[in-house]
Amino acid sequence: MSTGKIDGTHYRNVMGTYPTGVTVVSAASDDGPVGLAIGSFTSVSLDPPLVVFCPGSQSSSWPKIRESGRFCVSVLADDQGEVSNIFASKVEDKFGAVSWAPSSNGAPRIDGCISYLDCDIHDIRPGGDHDIVVGLVTEMEVLRPDHGPLVFLRGGYGRFEG
Repeated sequence: MSTGKIDGTHYRNVMGTYPTGVTVVSAASDDGPVGLAIGSFTSVSLDPPLVVFCPGSQSSSWPKIRESGRFCVSVLADDQGEVSNIFASKVEDKFGAVSWAPSSNGAPRIDGCISYLDCDIHDIRPGGDHDIVVGLVTEMEVLRPDHGPLVFLRGGYGRFEG
C-alpha cells in the first residue's frame, strides 16, 4: 500500500543508513523447523517482558510460526553472516544448512548465536506490508558474551566494536 508520495527505492536507501541487528526467528511447525531472518526486532517492555518483530506478510515462513503460537529469537553473532544469508533466502531446508538445537519451548535455537529469547505470541497487528508481532518472553540467555552482534547497514554486514 503506497501513498504515492514516497519512492520505495529512496525509502529503502534512507532507512539503510540506520543499522539494525540481525536475528533469526524460528518455530517448530507440523512440517518441521521453520525460520526467517529478521532485522526489525526490538524490546518493547520490561514488565511484562515484551519484544516485537515485523515479518513480511508475504513470507512463507511467518504463517507457520504464527500457527505455532511461540517462537525463539536467535540474536546472531558477528561471525554468522552466512547464517543470516541462509535464512533470508528461499532455500527450502534452511535448518539442514545450519547447526541448531531445540530451545525450551521446542523452537530451533541457532548454535553460535550471542543470545536467545523464547517467546509466546502475545499480539499481532497489521503494519502495511508487514505484521507487527509482540512476543511475551518466557526464557532468555546470553550464550556468547565475548562476541558482538551481526549488524546490517547499507546493504551489507558489519560488526559493532564496543
